Amino acid sequence: MTAQNPDAANQPHTRESIRVIVVGAGVVGCSIAMHLARAGAKVRIFDKGGICSGMSARSGALVRMHYTFAPEAALAWKSLRYFQNWSEMVGGNSGFTRTGFAMIVDDQNVAALRANIKMLQGLGIDTDVISAEDLRRIDPNVNLEGVAMAAYEPQSGYADPVATTIAMAEAAKRAGAQFHLNTPIDSVRARAARVFGVLDSAGRFHEADAVCLVTGPWTENLIAPFGAKIGITSERAQIAFFKRAPSIQHLIYIDTIVGSYFRPHGNDLTLAGLGALKLDESSPDNFREANDPQFIEAVRNRLGARIPALASARYVRGHAGIYDVTPDQRPVLDEIAGVAGLFVAAGFSGTGFKTSPAVGAAMAELIMTGASTTADLSPFSYVRFLQGKLIHSEHEYTMATDFGHTL
Repeated sequence: MTAQNPDAANQPHTRESIRVIVVGAGVVGCSIAMHLARAGAKVRIFDKGGICSGMSARSGALVRMHYTFAPEAALAWKSLRYFQNWSEMVGGNSGFTRTGFAMIVDDQNVAALRANIKMLQGLGIDTDVISAEDLRRIDPNVNLEGVAMAAYEPQSGYADPVATTIAMAEAAKRAGAQFHLNTPIDSVRARAARVFGVLDSAGRFHEADAVCLVTGPWTENLIAPFGAKIGITSERAQIAFFKRAPSIQHLIYIDTIVGSYFRPHGNDLTLAGLGALKLDESSPDNFREANDPQFIEAVRNRLGARIPALASARYVRGHAGIYDVTPDQRPVLDEIAGVAGLFVAAGFSGTGFKTSPAVGAAMAELIMTGASTTADLSPFSYVRFLQGKLIHSEHEYTMATDFGHTL
């Protein structure tokens, strides 16, 4: 299809002819580009900066499956296979390190935990309910104060967010994708309710049959000219790294009781975060990247409450990033209604890293064939916001103050 031949909009594309522009070279954008290029599409990927220059580089990079929403858990479960077999499935190295993961709850969340584990096991996920005493046997360094029960995932771990993104970008290039870096996109162009390309900030037009916006908090401005709105807001979130003696080994934790999450980082550091110390809406183009002093104190106190050996751990470094948060804290993975060929993969609310391989595969299928076989993306539809049908899990947890998000 060309812009000079509007009738071609009604003609089906072949795998060899469809031209797709992906806007955003973070971990999800590079995954989509890789899967599209491998499927035979002619792919160009644009970013206003470099590869992995935005929030992906600031990710906590947890690889875990525990969600309260089954479709989200399924995406994480299908993505784990990539992390476990990275060199064969992608190439390069994601830095995946298996550590095991525990979600710990107090008495008020036990029923929800049991229900969610039953749901996750029904998806085939390797997880189980364990007692506080069982958790102590797995991780002797943990303080069990307040812990009634835990969900344990032995296969989970963490990865290197930059290495993961670069590996998928290189795989996309090997499959023929072309990268246009330091090239901001000013607008998406459409005619007769069908996309036919994008205009960059220098006024250059780039033709395409489909455009996929993986643009996080910048998405709203790009879809607004079509009368579309998701309601994505920008939220500043922080993580910090603390010094840890190599002899102190621990699991990855989401601690709903004290309100934090943390994981090992190499042999001698622990990464810790709170989700959001407070609701802090910031501009994605102008925000404080350094940790706030009160955040460092708060997250170290909560880390030390669960792992007493780290109560006085030395702060090494840290940073902040911007989450793109939808009204129900779940992403949009869909074509925008009324604008054929305009796709969005945004609004991950801080949880996009661990699902990025499967999201890339599913979105590539949706763009090329109109349906995904890797995963059912219909729960992540754009129209749920138009219809007021926001996602609410049946068994959500009561999270401690300042954790930031539902699971």
